[in-house]
Amino acid sequence: MHMRCIFFVPSHFFFLLLCYFYMTSSSKSPSAFRTDIWTLFFVVLLDLIGIGIIIPILAPLLLGNDTTLLSASVDTGTRIIILGFLTGIYPLAQFFGAPILGALSDRHGRKPVLLVSLLGTFFGYLLFGIGILTGQLWLLFVSRLLDGFTGGNISVAQSAIADMVEPKDRTKYFGLIGMAFGLGFIIGPFLGGVMSDSSIVSWFTFATPFWVAAGLSLLNIIFVTKFFVESLKNKIHSPINALTGFRNIGKALAMPNLRSLFGAVFLFMFGFTFFTQFFQVYLIEKFQYTQGDIGLLFGYVGIWIAITQGVFVRLAAKKYTPTQVLSVSYLLLAMTFFIILAVPTAWMLFLVMPFVSIFNGFGMPNATSLASMSADENSQGEIMGILQSVRSLATVIPPIVGGAIVALHVNFSLIAAGVTVFFAWVVFVFVYRKHHGEVVFHEVA
Repeated sequence: MHMRCIFFVPSHFFFLLLCYFYMTSSSKSPSAFRTDIWTLFFVVLLDLIGIGIIIPILAPLLLGNDTTLLSASVDTGTRIIILGFLTGIYPLAQFFGAPILGALSDRHGRKPVLLVSLLGTFFGYLLFGIGILTGQLWLLFVSRLLDGFTGGNISVAQSAIADMVEPKDRTKYFGLIGMAFGLGFIIGPFLGGVMSDSSIVSWFTFATPFWVAAGLSLLNIIFVTKFFVESLKNKIHSPINALTGFRNIGKALAMPNLRSLFGAVFLFMFGFTFFTQFFQVYLIEKFQYTQGDIGLLFGYVGIWIAITQGVFVRLAAKKYTPTQVLSVSYLLLAMTFFIILAVPTAWMLFLVMPFVSIFNGFGMPNATSLASMSADENSQGEIMGILQSVRSLATVIPPIVGGAIVALHVNFSLIAAGVTVFFAWVVFVFVYRKHHGEVVFHEVA
């Protein structure tokens, strides 16, 4: 516990200083603009701390025999499959919910939609905690379904940034969202690992982190209500229906140039989801990790995510285009997944995992920037909704099919991740890069 605190506290304050540097180093940001950006930063940070808290918990919760959610007679393979479905229901709900929230944010503004999203997150965490306490597995599924459908916080924040920032500066400020992501992954997994460990405090249980996450969501609701200033200037009436997610996939396929970008993003997210959703299982089965160990490793990963988004992405944006960055980072990430398979001891993971954070850290802000620059200022919410639909669909499939695959052998998740991200690089370099910049997004009725 002492060593974990030594790791956690300095990193926490170091990255708050990094945030200050990041924000104040902009030479053209007036006070009001900085306030709006800071607000969005802390909204995403608090939300991702809540998400990060859960990361070390799900796999030990379902794979351990000390839980009342599953009978002790349920074998490990079945438990991994259930874990896959429980993990996959969140992005499945988000696939339907996020584009609807994106279109609603174009129609009614960013602030009310952000509040609805945060309310869904708040009640989702409460239901999950109740499900653990009562041993009701179905409540966990309802919780993830609700949280997923209303979980459009990040895409709405990205739309708000696109409202306020010139196209040439969007990669830098989308990187700010990524830095909040990294900070959330420093603080969240550490807290989740500690607060679910009864050997540290006797009344800590697997449910405790969910009460804390619900409290953070409530704090976020208060924060948005009080400080967030509506960023949308021109409201438009984008079409809304329950099949908007599929409609957005159709739009993505209908854009001759951008469909290759969306295809690369899909493959990238597909592969990376194989890694993120089942890496905890890999750690438990190969290195006998506890939830505390998982929290510590993911907190360490979060440090490198924050460094990448706060420093490396910013520096790269000054010298290289998003296309140039992604042409390298996708390939290097694919190679890193195969390197992890060769790691023989647990401590060596701390040497390899920074490269996962760095190469992945370039992915989201640069791909988001390419998509955003293809849209006019009145359609940022819609294009972010389309991009989120592509990402959500890519994150639905791996947990569902991956559970059965990983149940055969834990190495298969890393193999699938490496192969799929490699194909993402092939599509991006040999298809998209040859044609980028030719098509401008327009609203499809």
